[in-house]
Amino acid sequence: MQNKISDIRNEYSKASLDEKDIGDSPIDFFKTWFDQAVHSEVREPTAMTLATVRKDGMPDARIVLLKGIEKEGFQFYTNYTSAKGKELDSNPNACLVFFWAELERQVRIRGKISKVSRENSEEYFHSRPFASQIGALASSQSDPVSDRSILDKHYEELKLKYEGKTVPLPENWGGYILEASEIEFWQGRRSRLHDRILFRKVDGSWAKTRLQP
Repeated sequence: MQNKISDIRNEYSKASLDEKDIGDSPIDFFKTWFDQAVHSEVREPTAMTLATVRKDGMPDARIVLLKGIEKEGFQFYTNYTSAKGKELDSNPNACLVFFWAELERQVRIRGKISKVSRENSEEYFHSRPFASQIGALASSQSDPVSDRSILDKHYEELKLKYEGKTVPLPENWGGYILEASEIEFWQGRRSRLHDRILFRKVDGSWAKTRLQP
């Protein structure tokens, strides 16, 4: 099995990445790549790995979905009392990673996370499908549950209770925004000589550097 796994490899050759083409704004260039991912029918263009750090120093990571770009911030929504919410409370430094395999591209975004306004969370929450609103209300995310049927029963009870009514925004649910301090664009190339361009915020401006693969 190990030999078969180590033999798995792909040659990347779809595109290249040049400093003069990327411009001086990593946010604008991210939007360009994101639009290309959407129009190229990448299956989950908004899917991103959110990496955080636990109180004991152990790193943690999971997939969340991008829900907006505000100036130099990247938004997502979740349960504030979940594992990731507690980790962000103790250490707001985090990293986001997008990998669009169909385009042979990766973007890493490092920065500090803060909560969005309650009004913003309210607006987004009520734009979600009714079933998703009920799901957020029913689940105490990351808490243990002895049996799936308990969760399903609670969901059905809340679904019946709020049928035809406004579902209240849970107090422990809302949005986060990561304000970027570093953004790195990675384009796969042949022979593993990939293109890597790093933007780093220095005194309020973006400095651009090419990194070796």
